[in-house]
Amino acid sequence: MNVLLSTGFVIAWSSGFIGAKLGAGSASAVTLLMWRFLPLALVLGVVALTVARASWRGLTPRDLGRQVAVGALSQSGYLLTVYYAIDLGVSSGTTALIDGTQPLVAGALAGPLLGLPVSRTQWLGLGLGVTGVVIVTTADAGAGTGAAWWAYLVPFAGMLCLVVATFVDRRSRTEVRPVVAMTVHAVTSAVVFTILAAGTGGVVPPASTSFWSAVVWLVALSTFGGYGLYWLILRRSGVTKVNTLMFLMAPVTAVWGALMFGEPFGVPTAVGLALGLLAVAVVHRGDHKGPGQGPRQGSGRGPAQGPGTRRLTPRRPAWRRGRSSSSRSDRPVPAMPTAGPGSR
Repeated sequence: MNVLLSTGFVIAWSSGFIGAKLGAGSASAVTLLMWRFLPLALVLGVVALTVARASWRGLTPRDLGRQVAVGALSQSGYLLTVYYAIDLGVSSGTTALIDGTQPLVAGALAGPLLGLPVSRTQWLGLGLGVTGVVIVTTADAGAGTGAAWWAYLVPFAGMLCLVVATFVDRRSRTEVRPVVAMTVHAVTSAVVFTILAAGTGGVVPPASTSFWSAVVWLVALSTFGGYGLYWLILRRSGVTKVNTLMFLMAPVTAVWGALMFGEPFGVPTAVGLALGLLAVAVVHRGDHKGPGQGPRQGSGRGPAQGPGTRRLTPRRPAWRRGRSSSSRSDRPVPAMPTAGPGSR
């Protein structure tokens, strides 16, 4: 069952990049994103006002304001750059690989920004990951995709939006349940993209089949499929399992893009993707072998987490850990789960 769930999660999450490619030729990025988030915000809003009303108790306006900021960065800013990069001709696999370096970058910045220890293994992993990105980006740019050189900086901007959102989220000492965070992020993005679409004359959707196929693809497969399986696997298998699966998105997306759209997938691309996967293996090996970081006996949650744990992990849901009077900055830096391309 775990294999089936993991396979379904990787396919559903990576499908967001493919969905962005499907809708790229039928409408502008803001139009596609607006009509993706409006139904999502409506559904989550109804859930929030009915079955999930208790999840909002104890939250202050400041807590909700912080979630608005996190949503604007981790969804609105991130997704806009991803869709725009694909519109400019950057391949879906290259975009996925660049975005996939976010946990490595966040972990490297944890030292100077949060005072957490950053091991040599993490720096080595970051170096391998960046090298893989450079190789794939260079190969993509030289394959005649039609993308300008500066177009490859756009997904980097999206990756940095995720990094900033991660650290903004870590500044809070209040745990916010996933259903609350998802709702606030979706509503925020729906408002942002509606304003942008109105300002650019893109509110009215095209009547083309390709546009609505892309919308249905993104809402059903990417958002509910990817994000739903994300939390299910997180609860069943723990954060290490999810974080490892996240780094499979780039090679899966690259293969998918090559098969569906004829995107370049040569030897340099394969080498770059292999380096990206090696970077993940190096980081995880260092985490498991580090002093005092051994697995907790009798727990299905993977290695024990405490102050100074040097692990790059997604944010854990509120019901899986108790409150602490210590600052959240003493805990590991998470990857930011969003309703972005692959959740999404």
